[in-house]
Amino acid sequence: MILEYFDIIIWPLMAAFVLTGIHVYLGLHVVTRGVIFVDLALAQVAALGMAVGVLLGFDHAEGTMYFLALGFTFLGALLFSYTRSVNERVPQEAIIGITYVVSAAAMILLFSKSPEGAEHLNHLLVGSILFVTPKEVFQTFMLYAVIGGFHWRFRTEFLAVSDSQNSGKLAVNRRLWDFLFYITFGFVVTSSVKIAGVLLVFSFLIVPAIGALLFVEGISSRLIFGWIFGLVGSILGMLASLLLDIPTGAAIVVTFGFMLVIAWLFRPKGTD
Repeated sequence: MILEYFDIIIWPLMAAFVLTGIHVYLGLHVVTRGVIFVDLALAQVAALGMAVGVLLGFDHAEGTMYFLALGFTFLGALLFSYTRSVNERVPQEAIIGITYVVSAAAMILLFSKSPEGAEHLNHLLVGSILFVTPKEVFQTFMLYAVIGGFHWRFRTEFLAVSDSQNSGKLAVNRRLWDFLFYITFGFVVTSSVKIAGVLLVFSFLIVPAIGALLFVEGISSRLIFGWIFGLVGSILGMLASLLLDIPTGAAIVVTFGFMLVIAWLFRPKGTD
């Protein structure tokens, strides 16, 4: 059965593999930081930037659109980096939530003035991973390889700054490493939203990481578990999409949800 659809899903699967590789790693950071919705907020900020680009007449595939979305994402990254390093009464999660809601509302207002607003809104939410091109997969892979290599080279600093109990060890450099985390995170989110949409990007980031936390300990074991979880969910979701003739991005998200429920039901004792 899989062979029948091989030509259709080969590049979407490659894209899913690339997205899973970097998002599971970043997802473990996000969960450790306790800012679960930061990806959703940054993805929505990137989508807002793309909405502005659409109204300015740019095509989704244009480089100008990407850099416009990236600029918006960097502003969000700067905001989140600053609010985490400042001890204020307002929790950072509240800032993240407000950013998401305002960005989503602004995007809806912008598209309300476009005759094709509903179509553009749907594209930004669920993406079009089934129609990803080999060029997009290769470019995304190269970018994520560079970011992954950068995080690997400075893994001690990034892991320490994500762990609130150990972030004090970085002393005056804490704000710098926090800023670098959010900036590289912004690159990933902007590129991923362009391919997969807001909802699928959030799912790739959080669901496999949560599944890994239920079963294994240690960063290496959690990465491997999360990668397997993400790849299996992507394959099953894409097959369900083709067999049932339903949107691919939404099918993968729902598949991830079912898998997480099953994982929770069969989790080892003592993980509650």
